[in-house]
Formats: sequence, structure tokens, C-alpha cells
Amino acid sequence: MPEAFVAPGADVAGSARLGDGVKVWHLAQVREDAEIGANSIVGRGAYIGTGVRVGANSKIQNHALVYEPADLAEGVFVGPAVVLTNDTFPRAINPDGTQKSASDWDAVGVTVEEGASIGARAVCVAPVRIGAWSTVAAGAVVTRDVPAHALVAGVPARRIGWVGHSGVPLVEQDRTWVCPTSGTVYVEEGGSLRETG
Repeated sequence: MPEAFVAPGADVAGSARLGDGVKVWHLAQVREDAEIGANSIVGRGAYIGTGVRVGANSKIQNHALVYEPADLAEGVFVGPAVVLTNDTFPRAINPDGTQKSASDWDAVGVTVEEGASIGARAVCVAPVRIGAWSTVAAGAVVTRDVPAHALVAGVPARRIGWVGHSGVPLVEQDRTWVCPTSGTVYVEEGGSLRETG
């Protein structure tokens, strides 16, 4: 497997850990103690915060901002200009007018589970969990947890359907949900989806 590739003009901290086959493109910044899993791609101008973990085979597209302490599982897609926030109540200054420092707030993160996709320019307002194999539509603003396999869109984001492992919206048939690509059948139970075996 090839070693990690860091393009000229990218800024990767010495303490960051890059797996085999990772590609970090021009103007991207990977901060201290971040971990990028094997075969992942960090696009042009993307930002990966201090201590962020990105699982193997993930794609962080151009100009995405992944702030600490985000935790991304394997096979995650983060679209162009997506923002994963880390401050629930942001302010530049304290009530007394002094500038805030790192000790004046507690960072909260976004957790993205295996295979999930977040569309271009979406914003995930921490703390939220993006469930496995779910899809966040482009431009959505996620303010609450997204169930596994959910398709969410809008401001604020709400579930408008279900998606399978291929990312294609599922089709409802006889009180089940079927993937038109693979034929996999799912059952909806209490606001979540379960594969029928």
C-alpha cells in the first residue's frame, strides 16, 4: 500500500497521524494529533481540527471544516464546504468584555457513523450524531441526531425518507422499504430502520 501523500502547500502537523494511501491536497490543514485513516482523502482547503479522528476510506471534500472533537467512522463522505461545528453558544468575548480563550468554553463534537454522507454546504450543529449509512442533503442544517439510514433535508433538517447502503432512496412496498439498487428489504420500527436479513 502506498504511503500517505501530502501536496505542496498543505499544512500537516508533525503529531498528526496519516494512514497508508491517505491524500492531503493543496491548502488543506490537518491539526495536531488528528488521525486520518488509510486511503482517506482530504480535499483542497479542508480543515481537520486538533485530535479529530477520520476513519479509513473516507472523503473530506474541498473546503470542508471539521472542528474538534469530531469523530468520523470509516467510509464517511463530507461534501464540499460542509461545516461540523463545536461550540453550542459561540461568543468572541465574555460578558465582561474580555476576549474568550480556549479555557472559556467546552468543545462539543459531531459524531458521524460508518458510511454516512453529508452533502455540500450542510451544517451540523454540535452536539449531534449522524447515523450509519444516512444521508444529509446539500444545504441542510442538522440540529438533532439523524437515525441510521435516514435521508434528511431542510432548515432545520428533518427526515424525508430512507436510504440504503448505496445511498439511493428506498421505495416503500407493502409496509417495508426496498433498495431499488440491491433489493435489500428494511422494516421501519419506532422511527428507525432494520434490515430484514
